[in-house]
Amino acid sequence: MKFDTIINQPVIETERFDLRPLRKSDMGLIEHYARDERVARMTTSIPHPLPPGMAEGFVARAMSEERTEDVWAMDATRDGGPELMGLISLERMDRNQSEVGYWVAPVFWNTGIASMAVEALVNANPLGNATMFASVFQDNPASARVLTHCGFQYLGDAESYSVARDAAVPTWTYSRKL
Repeated sequence: MKFDTIINQPVIETERFDLRPLRKSDMGLIEHYARDERVARMTTSIPHPLPPGMAEGFVARAMSEERTEDVWAMDATRDGGPELMGLISLERMDRNQSEVGYWVAPVFWNTGIASMAVEALVNANPLGNATMFASVFQDNPASARVLTHCGFQYLGDAESYSVARDAAVPTWTYSRKL
């Protein structure tokens, strides 16, 4: 019998779901949702089409003790809901800062899931950050509203490379002092 390694990462509760560390059993749903071009195009790192083994590698990195990014699943099973509605992460930066990243499966868009997840992560501040940053593609105003709703302040325009789009895409950058 083989058990998954339990990583040092807290479970964060919200009113509707928990943010919990990833586990190997999440690979199938992550792969299913990440294959959706609508999800991939709104991230910098998910390619489209999704190559074989990508979800497995992502979960393995997220569970590694040497990881530089903590990733949580948005899991509503405690109330009989879906096991995975999306992901949210904190990527460590220097000077006591992190960058927030998230995506929500299209079936759960416009339900408040993203706002609740970002707000819970900011309030929990599991890495003890002084500042959190986030950026969104300018053609994704819904994600910009999530950040401003959660107290993030607009910093300026930039651009980031999107693997799915194979192009540099204009972004809006935000920060939140904690």
